[in-house]
Amino acid sequence: MRTVGAQTRTLVREHRGLVSWVLGLHALAALAALAGPWLVGRLVDVVSGSRDTGSVDRIALGLAGAIVVQTALTWGARRMSFILGETVFAQLREQFVGRAVNLPLSTVERAGTGDLVARTTNDVEALSHVVRFGIPSLFVAAMTVLMTIVAALLTSPLATLPILLGVPFYWFSTRRYLRYAADGYLWERATYAQLNGVIAETVDGARTVDALSLTGMRRKEFRKALHECYRAERYTLGLRLHWFPSVVFGYYVPTAGAIVWGGWLAINGHITAGAATAVTLYIQQMTNPLDEVLSWLDEIQVGATSLARVIGVGDVPPDRRATGEHPDGSELVVDDVRYAYRLGHDVLRGVSLDLQPGERLAIVGPSGAGKSTLGRLMAGIDGPREGRVDVGGVPLVDLELGELRGEVALVTQEHHVFVGTLADNLLLARPAASRDDLEAALAAVDALAWARGLPDGLDTIVGSGGYVLTEAQSQQVALARLVLADPHTLVLDEATSLLDPRAARHLERSLAAVVDGRTVVAIAHRLHTAHDADRVAVVEDGQVSEIGTHDELVAADGAYAALWASWRDEPSRDTASATEG
Repeated sequence: MRTVGAQTRTLVREHRGLVSWVLGLHALAALAALAGPWLVGRLVDVVSGSRDTGSVDRIALGLAGAIVVQTALTWGARRMSFILGETVFAQLREQFVGRAVNLPLSTVERAGTGDLVARTTNDVEALSHVVRFGIPSLFVAAMTVLMTIVAALLTSPLATLPILLGVPFYWFSTRRYLRYAADGYLWERATYAQLNGVIAETVDGARTVDALSLTGMRRKEFRKALHECYRAERYTLGLRLHWFPSVVFGYYVPTAGAIVWGGWLAINGHITAGAATAVTLYIQQMTNPLDEVLSWLDEIQVGATSLARVIGVGDVPPDRRATGEHPDGSELVVDDVRYAYRLGHDVLRGVSLDLQPGERLAIVGPSGAGKSTLGRLMAGIDGPREGRVDVGGVPLVDLELGELRGEVALVTQEHHVFVGTLADNLLLARPAASRDDLEAALAAVDALAWARGLPDGLDTIVGSGGYVLTEAQSQQVALARLVLADPHTLVLDEATSLLDPRAARHLERSLAAVVDGRTVVAIAHRLHTAHDADRVAVVEDGQVSEIGTHDELVAADGAYAALWASWRDEPSRDTASATEG
């Protein structure tokens, strides 16, 4: 919360001009609102005294004029408040997006996509609501309460004493609420992130869940996450249910006290009946703005918690620090690497590999052996717990990210088409590329023909809400980006494994154009990739158990030979079964 306070003060300083306009207009609007009770008090005195109809008419006209002025000032104040709110929210949103896209990928993956999605949806939405509506309402209410108290004191300090009767009701209950609310809302927001993650993972893996009959298990996970949300919401609701009744008593006890006390003072001649009426109306008039202040105090707690989660993204430390060294050559070396996702549970244990420029290395092994983890380390996505992964004698994690992506790139079956033109999607890899460069990259992956056939060619809007690309076309766009980025080493984690066979064969021809002349590390799930590689490394239980050419490893009759025999015989069994059928 200290960080949230510091961020808030910084925002106020940056927008002090708008803040000054907002405060000034709200002060004038609150001042105009004070004319009503004072004029009504004057009216009581006139009617009970001289009964001058001319004075009554003038007071009535003054009351009407005060209402018109108050309405105009309130409109202007709220308009400036909304401008301030939108300006601040736009700034926070841009800051958040900038920080989110620069988060270390390893951090995002450890936290889970649900957490980041919850921050970009639930938290940003809650913050938006507070900034757009809460801040203007809070300004109006706070200024109205302050000015009303001042006006009541100027009218009759003695008659204003009942206002103190509400303080105990506000003070103790609000202090208790604020003591527990921040942690409660942080818990609540965290449960939303967990629930979002369970839902997203279940939807994304729906076919796998169905194929492996995991529906019951996923339902249990969903119910568990939902129950945690229920517990958190029940806790924060309980805080409000203890707080609100005391606050409501605090609204009406001072008004009742003002009627009794003011009446006694008027009867005994200490103040006029008009003054007693005005003070009572002032105190009663405070009820709505005070209610708004305290009601928004609850929303502010939610907003402050959401702001903490939004700006907290910027507090995530980088997972690497560039040293300024530059690689001398393109040799990729893995030296005694150890890596763990959880402390004390290494998934890679002393792996060493040495690749020569232009070599094609296939990494094979059983599921869960650590192949994809090794691929991520060789692409510089993560840094090893121990050991080094170097390119040209420099650890990958010591390179600037821009330079790293020009040295080594990871290609997986996952890809993304961003909202924008097809050209914009390609320019992400090389912003300075010309239109000829873009077309050459598309031609290299056999995608230029369909790209030119789009409604507006390379200027066609694609992505969410735009022209829908097929899975194969989306992957070709990703491969064209690689051509533009032009890394000398590619780490391929079965980039075509999720496509149907026909699309995969076509895409593999595109991929062949991309890998030509480059060093390639292929995480092989289909062993024909290993058959065509220069060397094959077998990873078992986090270690390289065998390494050599395909023929050497088959002749060695070890783990690779068993994998090859099993993979080679599987189509034969399928064919035999089909023949028998």
